[in-house]
Amino acid sequence: MNKTLTAVALALAVPALSGCVVAMGDVKADREADWQEMERSNREAISRLETGMTLETVRSRLGTPEFSESMEFDDGDYRVLFYRTQRREADGMTTRDETTPLIFRDGMLVGWGEAAWTDLTGRPLG
Repeated sequence: MNKTLTAVALALAVPALSGCVVAMGDVKADREADWQEMERSNREAISRLETGMTLETVRSRLGTPEFSESMEFDDGDYRVLFYRTQRREADGMTTRDETTPLIFRDGMLVGWGEAAWTDLTGRPLG
């Protein structure tokens, strides 16, 4: 009788454990789908931007950026917000070359993208 209870308990435990392994795989796929959706959403929102928009308007549309920088030049104060728009390497970290920079001068959007960043700073995005 003791062997029968042990066999039944083991038979019940094995399907439960295999369910855990499947759930772990689903979590990774869900997380990747979340990143892809965020990148798609950011690209779509950026495609609808227009120069002259305020920093507050853009942030209300796109939310918190991955990175933010502030700099001062003779022609004004600049703020650059970097939003994730593409994945280069599946390493779990966002690097600057996986983002699109949005450039604001004195609180107004003046440009976005790698060319605008390079024009402003003289440096490549990466």
